[in-house]
Amino acid sequence: MENTGTAQRNKELVLHGFARFAAGDIEILRTLLHEDFLEHSPGNPSGRDAFIAYIANAPVAGAKLDLKRVVAEDDLVVMHYRMTTATEEVAVVDIWRLADGLIVEHWDVVQPVPAPFETPNGMF
Repeated sequence: MENTGTAQRNKELVLHGFARFAAGDIEILRTLLHEDFLEHSPGNPSGRDAFIAYIANAPVAGAKLDLKRVVAEDDLVVMHYRMTTATEEVAVVDIWRLADGLIVEHWDVVQPVPAPFETPNGMF
């Protein structure tokens, strides 16, 4: 059976971190990520310090992030948002796994947002 208390705490932790990161605070990741953080996105490094160094120079660091929905269950938090940079607009789904109040693992799916006529029901 799902531990709703844990799921809610994880959701609140990730939401707080997302808000701080979206406001430009990359250092918030140092308090959120486990030292041995595992990354599953191609090209992104694992390990807290390596991941933060990578993200600090990635387009997401300066992007506008518009959160659309969050789902939390057990040790997982899923976020769906629009990321807008100077050159692109993408739909992102992040999946974060937490243990003992820290993010220990991450997966994502990133998709360019097509022209409105291509998605009459919208991406979000």
